[in-house]
Amino acid sequence: MTALPERFVQRIKQMIGEQEAAAFLASYTGSAAHGLRLNPAKVPLDEFIVKMPFSLTPVSWCPLGFYYHEKDRPGKHPYHAAGLYYIQEPSAMAVVEALKPEPGDIVLDLCAAPGGKSTHISSYLGNSGLLVANEIHPTRVKVLSENLERWGARNILVVNETPERMAERFRGFFDKIVVDAPCSGEGMFRKLPEACDDWSEEKIGHCAFMQADILESASIMLKPGGVMVYSTCTFSEEENEWQIERFLLSHPEFSLEPVAQGECFFERGKLANTYRLWPHKLSGEGHFLARLRKSASTGERSEKPGAGKVKPIPAATRKLFEAFCRETLTFIPEGQYALFGEQLYLLANGLPSLKGLKIARAGWHMGTVKKDRFEPSHALALALKPGEWKRNVNFSTDSDEVYRYLKGESLFVQKTGKGWDVVTVDGYPLGWGKLVQGQLKNHYPKGLRWV
Repeated sequence: MTALPERFVQRIKQMIGEQEAAAFLASYTGSAAHGLRLNPAKVPLDEFIVKMPFSLTPVSWCPLGFYYHEKDRPGKHPYHAAGLYYIQEPSAMAVVEALKPEPGDIVLDLCAAPGGKSTHISSYLGNSGLLVANEIHPTRVKVLSENLERWGARNILVVNETPERMAERFRGFFDKIVVDAPCSGEGMFRKLPEACDDWSEEKIGHCAFMQADILESASIMLKPGGVMVYSTCTFSEEENEWQIERFLLSHPEFSLEPVAQGECFFERGKLANTYRLWPHKLSGEGHFLARLRKSASTGERSEKPGAGKVKPIPAATRKLFEAFCRETLTFIPEGQYALFGEQLYLLANGLPSLKGLKIARAGWHMGTVKKDRFEPSHALALALKPGEWKRNVNFSTDSDEVYRYLKGESLFVQKTGKGWDVVTVDGYPLGWGKLVQGQLKNHYPKGLRWV
């Protein structure tokens, strides 16, 4: 059983009573639930269920979500490297289901790393609309970018800014916002027992103060009529119901909306239309969420940050890239291109001015432009769909070659010619290889290679 802090246990008993607290505490004698969420842009649901070599059970509140058995270890499977699914705690899947993004929406994930909510939002947007994923910590924004690239997300802007700085630039810009706020992490005690050592009532107070500031920034960025979902993975009322009550008192233009997810949620009567996911009431960890709508009659106007001017890419760069596309792909991606140093991007649709912002990704990363050649990016390969490449080398999941490729080894293949090939596993892109005289030189990113 997870050794819970004594003061935390006392607080839970005060919150829900001795009898229910006994059931709550008993849940910590069991194991945490394990979940993954499929990527509908890469694999249809029926194909996913047939092909996945795991014991999968549906998560009732997320059509894309499944439980798996811990022994399956899906993170060590090539399909994970291909971005066919994202490993995510099942309760956390409820947040984006409550937001309900739709194609064409402009959506902000304000505290986005490591990327669970962002990849989930991307699943519903497809390649329409715009997803802005922000993360304040520089090291975590790198992980966020990598997860979105593996997911194959194209229409994205990944930003490394404070919420206050974002609010200065994006006033009234977003249709929908997720605020998965930094919190005291009580809901993760079963999954991450080490979180118990970091817990204190002082941390609860610190988090509540920070959450209030983040909510304030988010409220500024939401369009009139827009929807915001606030969530935490903690139980404390200071970070949950009390946080929302304080916000509503100072923001009468916002109101709570119900979330229709059947009997999966435990609704607290003290504050109607806020939801708690309890580990003793469902198969998942602790979570809280609230869906808030901003009145359409606030007197505010939706604003679009100036699009700004993007310097056209040099003719020589375009020539190199288009020559690569004609040789390797079946199409030339359409849209506005931009060079950031040597890095070529296809900018996301509806992208605002990037001037003065710390940007990690500004759309679909095409690759690196050298003096006399173009080297395709990992993000380009992972976002391709069957039929979009001319050249590929395919390995099966039960082959030694696919694991050797993921470890960074060069391989000899039965293929003639030379040039860039998409390396696939059962037809799903994994990355790039460059064929030279029967040898496939490995271009799987060094930082992602398996050990």
